[in-house]
Amino acid sequence: MEELPIPPLEPLLALLDIAGVAVFAVSGALAAARLKQTIVTFAFLAAVTGIGGGTLRDLLIGAPVFWVGRSDYLGICLVAAAAVWLLRADRWRLDALLWFDAVGLGAYSVLGAAKALSMGVPPLPAVGMGVLTASFGGIVRDLLAGQPSVLLRREIYVSAAALGAATYVGLTLADIAVWPAAIAGAAAGFGLRALAIATGLKLPGYRPDTGDD
Repeated sequence: MEELPIPPLEPLLALLDIAGVAVFAVSGALAAARLKQTIVTFAFLAAVTGIGGGTLRDLLIGAPVFWVGRSDYLGICLVAAAAVWLLRADRWRLDALLWFDAVGLGAYSVLGAAKALSMGVPPLPAVGMGVLTASFGGIVRDLLAGQPSVLLRREIYVSAAALGAATYVGLTLADIAVWPAAIAGAAAGFGLRALAIATGLKLPGYRPDTGDD
């Protein structure tokens, strides 16, 4: 069987990694701000949201957990929490959390898929790793904040992450360079999520039984 091409993790992907952690951490801190919580809760939700998806991805693909042994990732989460606290984010519009989350989703869907591919994960599971990386932190954030999980709403969220990851994986397998593939994947994931936020676009729900008893 022909070995599938495995793209290297290039500087752009490292940048997407940092960006994803930062914006997801901000979204976690914003959730704490909405609940009028303490600075400790700000920091905890920022960290869980910022590094949660990547942590689970690394555990599943057998990679060293990306933030263990480094201080910058947790540092970014703490700085994000402090910034949201100092900027009085409770005065921000609710849309701010959604848009920060959308940016993180686009970046992390690509980064998760790229890292999985670099570890020899086949294309379809690599797309799944991209989805998990992009969505798991937000799911945990919502559960801890007492908000309905995005999985239980008809919002276009997980499907946007899937589009971003699949775009990146597909372009990579078509021998497109990592940089344009990563940009296209992140743009696709963010674009679909942004469209859903701006227009209220939702997935159709399961059709209820309308037959007579």
